[in-house]
Amino acid sequence: MLTPSERERFDALMLPQLDAAFTLARYLVRDVHDAEDVVQEAFLRALTHFGGFRGAGVREARAWLLTIVRNAAYSWRQRHKSATRGTEFDEEQHSDAIAGEHPEAALMRSEAKATLADALALLPAEFREVIVLRELQDLTYDEMSDVIGVPVGTVMSRLSRARKRLQAALAASNPER
Repeated sequence: MLTPSERERFDALMLPQLDAAFTLARYLVRDVHDAEDVVQEAFLRALTHFGGFRGAGVREARAWLLTIVRNAAYSWRQRHKSATRGTEFDEEQHSDAIAGEHPEAALMRSEAKATLADALALLPAEFREVIVLRELQDLTYDEMSDVIGVPVGTVMSRLSRARKRLQAALAASNPER
């Protein structure tokens, strides 16, 4: 059980990371409801083991929590292996359409998001996670190394290969470019 000061510290460091945790979980398990379950499980794990967290800053807290989210997502995927094979992530549920925007621009943006989501979905999980951690979560290579549990050099090469595969998938989906 956490002391009141530890609980305050948990709230201050971990709760601001909720969106980042959900984004990573959503891309790893490919379903909004399952991602919510993964994040809930990860936050419970984080709360239970927060006494062992020695980081002081927000960046260390985010890396620590995203490590827990990643592990929870992979555990969830292992438990639900057969159910995850045909599940796709629906980007339209999460688009940030602006009211009053020109319909053609909104359509083009939604098509671009859908194309990117489809291309990301084609990537193996190890490549998808490095793209999400770097491009969406803005983690450094060192932080990614901590989250994924591999050396920085492996993170860099995996990210390079992921970007190439993503680029190839995007080019294949739009042959006229």
